[in-house]
Amino acid sequence: MDSGRVVVVFFFLLSFLCFAFSPVSSRKVSLALYYETLCPYCSDFITNNLVKIFDNGLISIVDLDLVPYGNARLGSNNSIICQHGPNECQLNNIEACAISAWPDVQEHFNFIHCIEHLVMELRYDEWKSCSQQTGLDSTSVLDCYNSGYGEKLELQYAAQTDALQPSHTYVPWVVVDAKPLYDDYRNFEKYICQAYDGEPPKACEGQALTISQETNANQGDQGLASHAKVSSQASCRHDNIVIGKNIIPIFFFFLMKNEVLYIGSSSSVWLNHQL
Repeated sequence: MDSGRVVVVFFFLLSFLCFAFSPVSSRKVSLALYYETLCPYCSDFITNNLVKIFDNGLISIVDLDLVPYGNARLGSNNSIICQHGPNECQLNNIEACAISAWPDVQEHFNFIHCIEHLVMELRYDEWKSCSQQTGLDSTSVLDCYNSGYGEKLELQYAAQTDALQPSHTYVPWVVVDAKPLYDDYRNFEKYICQAYDGEPPKACEGQALTISQETNANQGDQGLASHAKVSSQASCRHDNIVIGKNIIPIFFFFLMKNEVLYIGSSSSVWLNHQL
């Protein structure tokens, strides 16, 4: 065998070994947050819980999808009626435009985090200041909103939200790898670490890689699903209607079905009846 052929064979073997023993990149964990901008529980989750994965680096193994629509509903001519009124519809559009204008999750999350922090302080009408605070040029966001493209994005989010299986019953509605976390949504980091099939990042250290005792009970997904039958204490439900700028609570009802007690309201009879 001449030297030229030896060299070719050597490099072929070297390439094969490098490919065979190179680390395989693991699939990122899907994390979706279905929310509405003026729900205080959504704002609290975004500013105090979700932000942690950006601080501790867990975002590196997460494919984050923010869906600002929540408990809104479609009216005539595809108009959107938001649970907390026109101001919420406006901010839903603005945040939808931010996600579209800045596909980089770090950028649009920073902007949304800023807005939701203002919501927590009841200063959401100052949302334009978030452009300066984040260092992002909001021209494209304003163009998106003023052109009406934000409304088209919201219709897409409406379809995405309505297609959820199982259907959402409140917001924030947190889904990890297509599985809703129900009332255990604040422990979402545990579920991310559990779902990741690669070498766990440092952020997973100290995380209990098992579902919390409350929702486990050796019932798997059924243990989680049972939480959907009772109102979450930290969520915005379909239990309010908006008249003008006022949020009016609706009388609650109790329904017994298949020996299970459902607690809901007249605006969610059909939804709860389907559970």
